[in-house]
Amino acid sequence: MKKIFLVEDDSAIARNLSLLLRSEGFSVTHAPTKSAAAEVLSEHRFDLALIDISLPDGNGFTVCTEIKARQDIPVIFLTASGDESSVVTGLNMGADDYITKPFRPRELVARIKTALRKYGRTSSDFETGGLHVDMASGIVKKNGREVFLSALEYRLLLVFVSNPKSIITRDRLLDELWDAAGEFVTNNTLTVYIKRLREKIEDNPAEPKLILTVRGMGYRLGVQYGDASE
Repeated sequence: MKKIFLVEDDSAIARNLSLLLRSEGFSVTHAPTKSAAAEVLSEHRFDLALIDISLPDGNGFTVCTEIKARQDIPVIFLTASGDESSVVTGLNMGADDYITKPFRPRELVARIKTALRKYGRTSSDFETGGLHVDMASGIVKKNGREVFLSALEYRLLLVFVSNPKSIITRDRLLDELWDAAGEFVTNNTLTVYIKRLREKIEDNPAEPKLILTVRGMGYRLGVQYGDASE
């Protein structure tokens, strides 16, 4: 799930934007001011930032500069209609795009997806339900404690976190895992690996919340949907 950092002081716009982006499958973290944005940036990483140029305690240019210094992510400015000088300044400071208010929701979503594609990013960190996967280092943690997975178990987990909105069939899992760790994977051994993975990452493997069974279809990642396994 891509993580969007929204810096916007207008609470109504921020609320509507958050609803829109979450409906498109994004995770959204909101900061209403420059100072709040700085605090959030010191603790979290994101895939893209949406920044209002005009903020009550400064301007979005400063936030853009700080983001670019800390994280290599695309930045899109939200700006008042006709504010050409601000747009030029923002682009010169490293912003990747801008969109004027009032904006069309579908256009904004399209611009966000385009910016993410240009960066070719998939989030190097994935978090859900107490599970944290650092794909850059290969470290997996559950509730802050490191979980040690075999090469094949880790590959299996990556299939799910890389496809958080998809139902993944057993045939697809077999294709993804084929000889991933020098082992022959069959339908029977896949069941065993699913069981082992659940034992390591679920709070209660008997009632999984992360790796859900979709009867007659396969499996899917479950926590962000707020439901339990069948």
